[in-house]
Amino acid sequence: MAEINLAALERALALLPDRFRGPAGVAGVVHRGRVIARRAWGYADAAARLPMTSARRMPICSISKHMTCALLLDLFDRPEALDPLLPELLPHYRGRLPTVAQLCHNQSGLRDYWAMTVLQGAAPEGRFTEADGRALLGQARSGHFAPGAHFSYSNGNFRLLAELIQRATGRDFGALLQERIFGPAAMPTARLAADMAERVDGVIGYEGNDEVGFLPAQSAITWFGDSGVSASLDDMLAWEAWIDAGRDDPAALYKRLLVPVRFADGKPASYGYGLRRYRPAGVEVAAHGGGVRGFCSYRLHAAAERLSVVVIFNHEASAMRAAEGLMTAALGLETPAAGCPGQGWDGLWYDEENALFLRTRDAPGGVRLDYAVSPTVLPQTAEGRAGGADLSLRRDADLLVMERATENLTVRARSVQPLDRADAAPIAGRYRSDEIGASLVIEARDGAASIGFEGMLGVGPMERMYPLAEDLWSVTSRRAMDSAPPGEWTLRIRRDEGGRVIGLTIGCWLARKIDYSLSAG
Repeated sequence: MAEINLAALERALALLPDRFRGPAGVAGVVHRGRVIARRAWGYADAAARLPMTSARRMPICSISKHMTCALLLDLFDRPEALDPLLPELLPHYRGRLPTVAQLCHNQSGLRDYWAMTVLQGAAPEGRFTEADGRALLGQARSGHFAPGAHFSYSNGNFRLLAELIQRATGRDFGALLQERIFGPAAMPTARLAADMAERVDGVIGYEGNDEVGFLPAQSAITWFGDSGVSASLDDMLAWEAWIDAGRDDPAALYKRLLVPVRFADGKPASYGYGLRRYRPAGVEVAAHGGGVRGFCSYRLHAAAERLSVVVIFNHEASAMRAAEGLMTAALGLETPAAGCPGQGWDGLWYDEENALFLRTRDAPGGVRLDYAVSPTVLPQTAEGRAGGADLSLRRDADLLVMERATENLTVRARSVQPLDRADAAPIAGRYRSDEIGASLVIEARDGAASIGFEGMLGVGPMERMYPLAEDLWSVTSRRAMDSAPPGEWTLRIRRDEGGRVIGLTIGCWLARKIDYSLSAG
């Protein structure tokens, strides 16, 4: 078991406010069940000059997910016990339903419901109720892959778990968390605060950065299971100490979350029960983080080192990078050096199977890949190759092969010829999707193309469209209800044999391959 480099940890903690600039943050470290560092800086409410403290509660965002799974395993011996209840929540689903275990492991194939709010006409700051969540999840007719085949992050998986727990027990989800999770772990102030419009302990979340300034984030969404827990740093450090206390008990709740998980084909999976298992700086950890409007959080636990790190910001800097940096400092590890600049990677590709475009570019640290929610820079390892064990690229003439081991996915994308401009007039019109019961309209005005989505949540704002290649467009969606917006959507025009536009397919990494037909008139 490694010893802690306290001097290096103190230096890393002192640098956090400057490296991750924003109104406020908290960070703490637990080693061998004891809190060895606790920091709180800045202001919970800058206008009111309300200082941040380790006792003020903030949304812990998607860290909530593994607590949802812990509650499930505490109440029921096996997730399969709730399988018979799932059809009630997905009444329109065609084909084989996922299992409850596959919901826990993000292997359901269900499209992310927060991404789907964009297609349903949501205003980014609009009200989203508990009933809206059930209705949006319940309209699903299909997924974007067969259950168990791959990994795909879907917040709705965990909202469904919370709904199933309530139906199976007849009790309130928040009350159960209080009784069976927060109480035993000695987290006295933690609670479910599902409505994001509530200002717990006067803490405000902020959007922006030092260049444009920081403004209070506006959110009026209600969620639980996938997020919704509000806790102080003191609460979270108590959680980590409780985890350490059960380290030698195979029946301990947290240990049960760490059982090996596999895909349907038998290959090992690195995500299970709301926890990501990976190796930053060569250290085996179980971790999770997340963000809601104005907040970002991350916690990691290195079992062999008996080390836990928690970081929460009331702004949208990377809590993950901050937490990993504290871990490497505490363990006296070297931060991996940046990769060499990429060479000859600039290109545009199309993944036919998932109906998504890929963009690769030379970058200072290697190869920048635009494909999933946010860009990734991969080190170039050889000519025509980049990446590592979890994500790699291989360029072969007009084919780009991408191996995404953590998702159990191999992508073969063909090269497409980029366009600088395209006339949107031929594709302008109204389109309807029977799959999701929603519509969209494309407008072309003096060289600019725009798209607007309409559905169960209203009439959304017009978004810009940009041409990528022939009949291939990008739709930007940088502001959405969830703090991590879907990013770029791929829009592919469909034509009949005569070349007439008959429809389109739109999707993003979190919600793929949704078909629309051109409406008559």
